[in-house]
Amino acid sequence: MNRPDVKAFFDESTNTFSYVVWDPATQKAAVIDSVLDYDAVSGRTRRVSADALIDFVNASGLVVEWVIDTHVHADHLSAAPYVQSRLGGKLAIGEHIRQVQETFGTIFNAGSDFQRDGSQFDHLFKDGEHYMLGSIEAVAMHTPGHTPACMTHVIGDAAFVGDTLFMPDYGTARCDFPGGDARTLFHSIQRIFSLPAATRVFLCHDYKTKDRDVFAHETTVDEERRANIHVHDGTDEESFVRMRTERDATLSMPRLLLPSVQVNMRAGRMPAAEGNGVSYLKIPLDTL
Repeated sequence: MNRPDVKAFFDESTNTFSYVVWDPATQKAAVIDSVLDYDAVSGRTRRVSADALIDFVNASGLVVEWVIDTHVHADHLSAAPYVQSRLGGKLAIGEHIRQVQETFGTIFNAGSDFQRDGSQFDHLFKDGEHYMLGSIEAVAMHTPGHTPACMTHVIGDAAFVGDTLFMPDYGTARCDFPGGDARTLFHSIQRIFSLPAATRVFLCHDYKTKDRDVFAHETTVDEERRANIHVHDGTDEESFVRMRTERDATLSMPRLLLPSVQVNMRAGRMPAAEGNGVSYLKIPLDTL
């Protein structure tokens, strides 16, 4: 069997889908793209979203082997360390996290105490690396463009693509963050399109559309290739790069980019507490 079971959890405040994916034969599971609730006005965190996921895992008798982030998210804080503390498993991300840490470590002036080698994670996936989820074979694919460290995890017949693709009627990821690149994204999407047509595609975000008033999180490679409004079969590279570049120039920065990135580049951990025992997040002025 190469078909994992998948349970989606939606955090509407950040439009984020998190997933529990597991091998029904062995009950071995992975948690992908978990969310830590964060109120930007008060600076307070909560664990309501993560606890719902944790409760499901426990009630289902699953054994977590992996706690994975597909990339350094710019729109929500990762709950990966909290999930790991409650469920176990290895904390993991793609090996190009080092590039993201170098870039944003400089932007946030993180100092010498902030390691830029990915050592905050238990495992750094390499492009093409094969691993097992119970009896189901999985492979990590490096699919940069949105960020330099984006990975797609293909677990059996299911591909978890992070922000690289959205539902066909919404399109593709933005590429204007530091290290992003529209041409690179085009080639990464072609790698996803080379997967079997029936591959289930699970998305990290959805925002509805003017013609669709319900949130959606699952599609297929075939549906993306036929109907993605930005990059369907027949879309040439130059047209895509032009469209993506022009569209990105009109977009505002994500509401939670500044807190999200400086936490997520630390594997979901807060900056070290200062002398008064309080952790602080920085706001770089006139920089991004």
